[in-house]
Amino acid sequence: MTAGPWETAADLVVVGSGVAGLTAALAARRAGLRVVVVTKDAPDAGSTRWAQGGIAVVLGDGVSERAGDSVAAHLADTLAAGGGLVDPAAAGAILAAGPAAVADLRGEGAVFDGPPGALARTREGGHSALRVVHAGGDATGAEVERALLAATRRAELVVLPGHAASAVLTGPDGAVEGLEVRDEEGRAGVLAAPAVLLATGGVGALYETTTNPAVATADGWALALRAGASLADVEFVQFHPTALYVGADGKGRAPLVTEALRGEGAVLRDTSGHSVTAGVHPLGDLAPRDVVAAAITRRLGELGAEHVWLDATGVPDVAARFPTVAAACAAIGVDLARDPIPVRPAAHYACGGVVTDTHGRTGVPGLWAAGEVARTGLHGANRLASNSLLEGLVMGRRAADDVARALAGPRRLAAPTLPTSVPLPVADRAALQAAMTRGAAIGRDAAGLAAASDAVEAASTLRVPRTRADVEDAALTLAAHALLAAAGSRTETRGCHVRADHPLTDDHWQRASATVVVEGERLHVGTTDARHGGAA
Repeated sequence: MTAGPWETAADLVVVGSGVAGLTAALAARRAGLRVVVVTKDAPDAGSTRWAQGGIAVVLGDGVSERAGDSVAAHLADTLAAGGGLVDPAAAGAILAAGPAAVADLRGEGAVFDGPPGALARTREGGHSALRVVHAGGDATGAEVERALLAATRRAELVVLPGHAASAVLTGPDGAVEGLEVRDEEGRAGVLAAPAVLLATGGVGALYETTTNPAVATADGWALALRAGASLADVEFVQFHPTALYVGADGKGRAPLVTEALRGEGAVLRDTSGHSVTAGVHPLGDLAPRDVVAAAITRRLGELGAEHVWLDATGVPDVAARFPTVAAACAAIGVDLARDPIPVRPAAHYACGGVVTDTHGRTGVPGLWAAGEVARTGLHGANRLASNSLLEGLVMGRRAADDVARALAGPRRLAAPTLPTSVPLPVADRAALQAAMTRGAAIGRDAAGLAAASDAVEAASTLRVPRTRADVEDAALTLAAHALLAAAGSRTETRGCHVRADHPLTDDHWQRASATVVVEGERLHVGTTDARHGGAA
């Protein structure tokens, strides 16, 4: 695309080609909307294909019910994992829509393990029952992505790869008019549309080591903030307890070691051979992720160790059941069936994000968000394992249906207001990641958060982002400041947010969650009612 005439128009522009984005695009296309999917890399380069464990869902096929499971039990586990900040109504609505969402996905050709009428199920951390359906053993995300991309081709959806979204364009009334994008040569173009859906995924690139792919650069947080939307719960970044430890110099994407291994009998031990989670939580190694990650981090500090061990040698047919993990282990000389696996926590999922309702609507007319980028109230202070793919499926469809309702009837497509080139703070990525890893990972305190903020600011220069790398680094810079501000304001320990200088949980913070908005050129941190997401 080149700058100039507004030759490309649509009803809906979807930013992102993961589970939420493609689900939304397909549903909107079926509703008769003109849809363009924008992705800055290849369509399958996002986080979806790396999801291993599965989809947490009570299918209603009788199998789970006969074992005593129910949507109510799934909700209870979600509430327990979320540290008091889950919105019960929102979570209940999303979980109840799970069976239909999985049925739609299977209708698009996704194949899960087990016979069609009684899919195989496993258990993961924080779940009280075997309710996680999976595909390819431990390759669920890859199968979900494959099926959705195949459906996208069948539907002849317009997909624009290699284009980074640089700004959501709004008119004088604040309503969305389109999206500015930049191609791989940095040339700008505009997609005119009355609706934009952000499905950009996560923020793992804020840290030196993450389970996320390199494209997870907080793009959606920055796009939403600059368009006038708000963020909430962004201080809660979930560190997966068991990322594969590949050496002291390992940075970037760390291979995930799915907790479904622990669900089928693998055990965590420290380098002295002792249990990591004994006496920490009644569920032991199957406690919620924030509990296990914090326990491992404490033990590493006590022992001065670089990793703990996950022993899966007692899991039957472990290499066949978990081929993705087996291959990652083999690459560093570990035989999954014979050797313990060296693991340590790594940045995994954002629990908060762009504030939306249960239809994906933000506070900006014409702007929706779905998937990991959004904060619906499902996760609270900590994500329950494998609720994430489910949320993407459900909320992608709900957002698309809401867009179709909003655009029903005659409408006029306005020519978007030409964006002005505004210099933005752009930090050196390596310096930003080092600062965030030191000051805003699992253990935090006021001094560390302030030092991280100072370091990010010192590493920043003002310039107009023109290349994809510039756009990403500007997004990471804004997201880092948003996270640090929110984490600094929450003076307690809750879920994924662990404050060494405020180790106790404070009931005051169960009622209020830090909210971040951009006012002029500055971030403003306020409070919202955690149950409703409305500004206080």
